[in-house]
Amino acid sequence: MKVYKSWSKVSASPLGYARQTLTNTVTDESRRFWRRERPTYPLPDATAASDDRDMSIDLHRAMSALPPKQRAAVVLRYWDDLPIAEVARLLGCTEGTVKSQCAKGLASLRAMVADKLEGHR
Repeated sequence: MKVYKSWSKVSASPLGYARQTLTNTVTDESRRFWRRERPTYPLPDATAASDDRDMSIDLHRAMSALPPKQRAAVVLRYWDDLPIAEVARLLGCTEGTVKSQCAKGLASLRAMVADKLEGHR
């Protein structure tokens, strides 16, 4: 919604503007915990017919368990395939911080996935 509202003002790089808006929104939400969405009713348990669906749900939960800065670094670096320098610029930190946040985030994700796979055996 934020990007849509300001779309007429975007000129040079709409994709860059959208990424920066997403990054700022994630950072803002992590600082203002009282503004997060809250479910108004209990969500149903997800049941899936295939292992792929189970794995995607588990990955979503694992990503949600990461701290906001680690989650942002991992998504920008590996999902959006941005170079370290660009991720550092978007997050407003040093390249070393991006590297350490990505390493910690990936280690946590690997541990969570390994625990889940171990539980299926």
